[in-house]
Amino acid sequence: MRVAVNGVQLYVDIEGAGLVADGPVMREKPVLILLHGGPGADHSIYKPGFSRLSDVAQIVYYDHRGCGRSEDGPRQSWTLAQWADDLKALCDRLGIDRPIVLGSSFGGFVAQAYAARHPGHAGKLILISTAARIDFSTIYDAFARFGGAEAGRIAEAYWSSPSPETRAPYIERCIPLYRAKRRGPPEWAQRAILRNETGQWFNGPANEHGRMDFREALGTVACPVLLMAGELDPITPFAFNEEIARHLPAGLVQFERFADCGHGIVEDDPERYYATIRDFILAGA
Repeated sequence: MRVAVNGVQLYVDIEGAGLVADGPVMREKPVLILLHGGPGADHSIYKPGFSRLSDVAQIVYYDHRGCGRSEDGPRQSWTLAQWADDLKALCDRLGIDRPIVLGSSFGGFVAQAYAARHPGHAGKLILISTAARIDFSTIYDAFARFGGAEAGRIAEAYWSSPSPETRAPYIERCIPLYRAKRRGPPEWAQRAILRNETGQWFNGPANEHGRMDFREALGTVACPVLLMAGELDPITPFAFNEEIARHLPAGLVQFERFADCGHGIVEDDPERYYATIRDFILAGA
């Protein structure tokens, strides 16, 4: 379906009932909203895996503006503030209160912007393989360490100056390094609608990617947070996630470290990945 939000049509898909029969009562399941990575990818990266959680949560998939099947809107609106406000407005349109918001990678940037701009709205946050701010030199070093000097050079060429010319070799040589245990093109890259222009608009030191900094805002988060990160992640290195943990209120954060996993934790250790999220959804229910 398509839902009108802040002047654009967002593509939205919903899996599972919100109310389920539980003996003599109707029980309301929590709503899990999935924020995809990119920017420029789409929600299909979460299918079909997250279907296994539809028994404990109603799942909302959607494509950010400028991504996937959603409308673009003006390019000047491709900002973390707008993407965050789109999430809040989508909840308002669908009547969703206190959602569990999950953001992976770029989706984690949006989730942090949403938490900062709409405090108290989320019931829980799940941040996976993401960052509160970006240190590009650390990324270049990580690609060189995990993929060799050429991978480090290609990563630096793309992130320093995003363009079609620098993006193509990055996708070919560096994207496979997002996974620690498998090589070759990941399945999600084959089925996703990739909008390279959105990534090129946002990415890099000179763009919002290089300017964002959520460290101070993380200290104001007032809901439980699950933070998950892989030790072998080259694009949001483990140290970036440790920084998030340091700035979140200590009593609210559950930080799960995934050894021998890269950026794609779900592909490197799917059983623990989904089990951890399931337990967090059910905690306190």
